[in-house]
Amino acid sequence: MVYQINQIGSMISVHFAEYPIVDFNSASGANNELFRRFFHAMLERGVYLPPSAFETWFVSHAITNEDIEFTVNAAKSAMQAIK
Repeated sequence: MVYQINQIGSMISVHFAEYPIVDFNSASGANNELFRRFFHAMLERGVYLPPSAFETWFVSHAITNEDIEFTVNAAKSAMQAIK
């Protein structure tokens, strides 16, 4: 499964596309139906992400290493589920 991760500072966005996401037009062309499925798969695993592919995830000091590990493991499982 091909995806792009954009990051600046503590902001992260995930897009299911084979090309770089550089603006709204390129984000609009990504597979946003697959993002919807990923969002719901993550929710089923206890991780509430921003519900739109056009929104950003934020990492803060309130998030523990255990929270990050939980999220990474949930994402691996979710990616397998939506293949």
